[in-house]
Amino acid sequence: MEEQRIEERSGTTSDAQEDISAEPEVAEVGRTGDGPSTDAPAKDDVLEALKNVYDPELGINIVDLGLVYEVAIDQDRVDITYSLTTMGCPIGPMIEDQMRSFVGKVAGVGEVIPEMVLRPAWSPEMMSEEAKAALGVF
Repeated sequence: MEEQRIEERSGTTSDAQEDISAEPEVAEVGRTGDGPSTDAPAKDDVLEALKNVYDPELGINIVDLGLVYEVAIDQDRVDITYSLTTMGCPIGPMIEDQMRSFVGKVAGVGEVIPEMVLRPAWSPEMMSEEAKAALGVF
């Protein structure tokens, strides 16, 4: 904490404490109004947040790549079942960290649980039409 001198109308000074260790506020997806949300997060908001998570080799988000298989919401808990483009792909931990980071900012989310699965195996047919066009897959 940092001590700060504040000048009052009378011209005298008094001591006040300012908490500079507090984290800055982050805008939450789907947030309306002030105060904490008591509603469960919307699935569309979670999917929108997941579109910020990109496969670093392909440069396409994991939703459009078809890597997100399921999003299950139970109150403030969000379970995400996902896969990777290949079984030996080393980016799983990075993808999970980004999922927690972006989805954790969605209004109403208290816990994010990503789970990687290998079945069904991912294939290019699972990609959105936009992702297929970007990668030249027809």
